[in-house]
Amino acid sequence: QVQLVESGGGLVHAGESLTLSCAASGSIFSINAMGWYRQAPGKQRETVARITSGGSTNYADSVKGRFAISRDNAKNTVYLQMNSLKPEDTAVYYCNADLRPSPSNWFLTYWGQGTQVTVSS
Repeated sequence: QVQLVESGGGLVHAGESLTLSCAASGSIFSINAMGWYRQAPGKQRETVARITSGGSTNYADSVKGRFAISRDNAKNTVYLQMNSLKPEDTAVYYCNADLRPSPSNWFLTYWGQGTQVTVSS
């Protein structure tokens, strides 16, 4: 069984920083892309940032220059460094991973349970 567990959310003031972590554990053969998504109240879930197994990244326009995604393949962990946070960044942040649980599986997408980030003005 595969689990993705996020940590690092919390309440901060505008302009401050937070770092989110997401560790994948369980039966994992290989991991392809990993990513961060967010969902604000009353809005659809949106992509924040994604990173491939080779380290290529892409970001939502709204976070470019402020957020940085990275990963530690040895730890099956993806990070999201969030700087210059704004009230509009307030949301539940979810990580996901496209991974193969075993050599006999193709890539499946797994999600974490989410972590709340609240930015006060």
